[in-house]
Amino acid sequence: MHTVEPDVETDVLIVGSGPAGASAALALSTNGVPNMVVTRYSGLADTPRAHITNQRTMEVLRDLGVEDEVVAKATPQHLMGDTTFCTSLAGEELGRIRSWGNDPLVKAAHELASPTRMCDMPQHLMEPVLIDAAVARGTHLRFSTVYKSFVQDDSGVTVTVEDRLRGDEYTIRARYLIGADGGRSKVAEHAGLPMGGQIGVAGSINIVFDADLTRYTAHRPSTLYWVLAPGATVGGIGAGLVRCVRPWNEWLIVWGYDVTAGAPDLTTEYAESIVRKLVGDDEIPVTIKSSAAWTVNEMYAETYASGRVFCAGDATHRHPPSNGLGSNTSVQDSYNLAWKLKHVLDGTASPKLLDTYTAERAPIGRQIVTRANRSIAETAPVFEALDGLSPQTPEQLWANIAARKDATEAAREQRAALREAIAHKVYEFNAHGVDLNQRYDSAAIVPDGTPDPGFDRDPELYHQPTSRPGARLPHAWITSGTRRLSTLDTVGRGRFTLLTGIGGESWVRAAETCDPRVATVVIGPGREYEDPYGDWARLSEVADGGALLVRPDGFVGFRHAAAAASDQAAEELLTDALRRILGHA
Repeated sequence: MHTVEPDVETDVLIVGSGPAGASAALALSTNGVPNMVVTRYSGLADTPRAHITNQRTMEVLRDLGVEDEVVAKATPQHLMGDTTFCTSLAGEELGRIRSWGNDPLVKAAHELASPTRMCDMPQHLMEPVLIDAAVARGTHLRFSTVYKSFVQDDSGVTVTVEDRLRGDEYTIRARYLIGADGGRSKVAEHAGLPMGGQIGVAGSINIVFDADLTRYTAHRPSTLYWVLAPGATVGGIGAGLVRCVRPWNEWLIVWGYDVTAGAPDLTTEYAESIVRKLVGDDEIPVTIKSSAAWTVNEMYAETYASGRVFCAGDATHRHPPSNGLGSNTSVQDSYNLAWKLKHVLDGTASPKLLDTYTAERAPIGRQIVTRANRSIAETAPVFEALDGLSPQTPEQLWANIAARKDATEAAREQRAALREAIAHKVYEFNAHGVDLNQRYDSAAIVPDGTPDPGFDRDPELYHQPTSRPGARLPHAWITSGTRRLSTLDTVGRGRFTLLTGIGGESWVRAAETCDPRVATVVIGPGREYEDPYGDWARLSEVADGGALLVRPDGFVGFRHAAAAASDQAAEELLTDALRRILGHA
């Protein structure tokens, strides 16, 4: 049988250069895995799109060496947080909620939880950071290259692509394929990934524009300004959204439309009329940069892989931008997959390790789709409190809003209902637990025999650290000589890390014996790292003599809460844990 040789070969082919594809390329190249990115577009994102970047994603970017560049280009956390509800930016303010970690108590929780700070990094600024670093480290990038189809066999995947410049097709042979081609993913479709949920729940329009809105926003700095305006139907609620892209002169408006009737004609005049309506100033200079229609979806993949084909990002979870979870989950999907591909390609792990990608990430994808859509529904009570959802004339709507200021019992109840409804938006704007409380349950996690303690507080609102296997390693500040660093800075970088304390010498010797590629960190007085604040002792049950084996993605894979009985016992326990995590057991 004649075999046609592929035109191009690589270890991992990535379709798509958005947050999922770019971060997959960066993680793979950082770990020395040959990879190629193809994208149908002639360049990277040219509109802001995704923007909220949470602490977990910043931890990933910290490990991949691009945190500082992101921080330098992003809007900082302290300028994100006075989410405002109003009749227009120039009009009457209805209320505010401290958001994105800017509530004093939530800010303290953020500082205790991570060495990083969340920020607002629009996608058109984020993608170049990720892609530039990936290419600098070895990724091959091909623009104007359209994915057409794939055929897989026992040893790899042959992908047919079309060069849009030449107009011809050619094949790329890869050992693995990653479909990061967005909400209309052809790779996911061709792989037959089963999907739950529905598409086209509601229609929205993005309008990107320039205008100096300093006078209306600088005194209440925020990423989001929600505007109650007649005719607005974002997500099925009576509001339009003005989003800050760059303080305070670059903006994005989200405006709704009836998805059953189709999107309106997106002329410059139409876009400017919407901008004027939400800003509330007919004189201020406005420059429309772009307009685009999209639909709100509520879909999630039940399986993220088919053989040697994996999908990540919007290809597997499609939802509205509420909570800012989309690009964050995309980056974290790719980070989870990349270290597993590295170890399988290196031959240190069994291909069975790749089965844990779906087991670990699919429940997270389903959770964030549900959360994002629930957050939309939780906005409706804000407008219900103002009697702003029922069909009525604009004049009646403004009268309902004005009535809240009356010195009557009905107005008092209306004000109380409005305050309560705005406060409940904490589940969208301060969902710290959604960001950080991820727990994995898969074959790449070795149970320690303890029962799942669950959560003492609301798991969506409050981060609750634990060193139990399956959880992200808790952050604590430690010192090494004159350096201060996070426990999270001692792990990652594509390798396993063993953490132990005083009395854990057997664990250190075991790590050197069973696998010298396992880095060791010993924490305690007079040791390599010290715990000056007592944070590590408070957060970890294994500070004295016990051990944590932390996976390359910063999640605890194995825990032994006591000193090993002997060097041999430590070696046996650690060897067994590594074998089980890597799929050899």
